[in-house]
Amino acid sequence: MENIRYEYPAARPVARRAHVGVVGSGDLEVLLSPSGTQHAEVVIRTSVDGYGHVWKSVLDRFFSRYDGAAKIELNDFGATPGVVMLRLAEAVEASEPGNAQGDRR
Repeated sequence: MENIRYEYPAARPVARRAHVGVVGSGDLEVLLSPSGTQHAEVVIRTSVDGYGHVWKSVLDRFFSRYDGAAKIELNDFGATPGVVMLRLAEAVEASEPGNAQGDRR
């Protein structure tokens, strides 16, 4: 089990928390919550050791387009980079105002 942490600059607040995906064979769970700071913090817990360079590349690509101030937890069980990008995009969409999936009214 490997734990990895990254930090990225952020420009806008995140509206609400989101939870997408599941931890299971070849999949990924993403927990996204608002951050009180001007950065995004990513914590990865993965069952696959030695792929920090791949995680960094995927997250660098994601954060070149996403500027939300969020705390993001990734719980991984061997997800491919494509699945990681998909789950991150789903979490961002679910955290946006007016999205019924993330709406807790």
